[in-house]
Amino acid sequence: MTEENDEGRRHEIETPRWTEEQLKKRRQRNLAIAWTLAGLIALFFVVTIVKLGGNVANRPI
Repeated sequence: MTEENDEGRRHEIETPRWTEEQLKKRRQRNLAIAWTLAGLIALFFVVTIVKLGGNVANRPI
């Protein structure tokens, strides 16, 4: 019975403990990714509007 308990414990994964520094760096990295994504979305929007130009208002309804 003790062999089964030892076998079960051998495969347990310990939960990582994050330090304040690691959490701060993680937050900064997430913010950088978010700002980059927002910038790309804005860029695509502007490029689309510029390419369509005045033709958007001239289409039949």
